[in-house]
This record gives sequence, C-alpha cells and structure tokens, in this order.
Amino acid sequence: MAIEIERKFLVDKTRWQPDNTGVRYRQGYLCPGAGITVRVRIAGTQAFLTVKGPTTGYARAEYEYPVPVSDAEEMLTDLCQKPLIEKVRYRVEHAGHTWEVDVFQGDNSGLILAEIELDSEDTRFALPAWIGEEVSGDPMYFNSALARTPQPGPYHVDPASG
Repeated sequence: MAIEIERKFLVDKTRWQPDNTGVRYRQGYLCPGAGITVRVRIAGTQAFLTVKGPTTGYARAEYEYPVPVSDAEEMLTDLCQKPLIEKVRYRVEHAGHTWEVDVFQGDNSGLILAEIELDSEDTRFALPAWIGEEVSGDPMYFNSALARTPQPGPYHVDPASG
C-alpha cells in the first residue's frame, strides 16, 4: 500500500515569490465523502486518477494512476463537482527537502499553501522563512474541501473592486 505523509502550511506572500516556472493544475473530485477521495487531476501535460484514504495523523493511503488527458478533461467537465481546483504549483528546494507551493486561482484565488511530503511522521525538517501557520490538521484546507467550500485567501483581489 502506498502511504502519503504530508504537512501543509499557509504561505506569507510578502516573504515568498516564485523563482521558477510553475505547472498549471486543474483537479476535481468524484464521489466526495466518507473520508475517501477520488481525484481527477491534469498537471501540465499529464493526467492522473488518485484515490486517497482517510487521514490518520499526517498519513493516509494513496493510489495514483496515469490516465489519458482527454479522459481527464471529460471527467472534469462532466463528472466532477464544481468548482474545480485551479492552481499553479511551484517546486522549491529548501534544506534538503522539496516543498510544493500552490498558488490558487479561480474560486480559491489569493490562497497560497505549501506542502512537504515526508518519509515518516517524525522526519525533521527546516521551515523556510516564508512559511506561516501550519494547517495540516485543518480539514478546511484539504483540496477536496476547497472544491466544496472555496477559501479565497488573504491575497485575493476582487475583480469588481478594480
């Protein structure tokens, strides 16, 4: 069984700016609920179907399979709950670990989250200066929850306000 061990943090945009090119992600969820998620994701030019089990501590079962992009497009359009998650993901190396920084767009515009995947729950890691509050245990910041109840972040700019 594949296990994902992940920690998640808010990002202080005043202290972080991307220094590389990000990858555009679009993802949606099939059959939400019961602590198990089935995600359809297009990441750049690749697509995946991912099944994740309930979270215990910082860990959960994860199974991911490549699918044709055309199939993923159809599932996102026809089968996934709306709104979809839209974001640009940046990979940032810091103190021997890779951080994934997600700059959300669409209904979650202004939200910036950083994730680090670890080998074990007790793996030690250094926090970059731009890391804010840890939200690993807050279900509001699970991507599946952001699809159901968007959380525009502090850097959201309302187009209506000019």
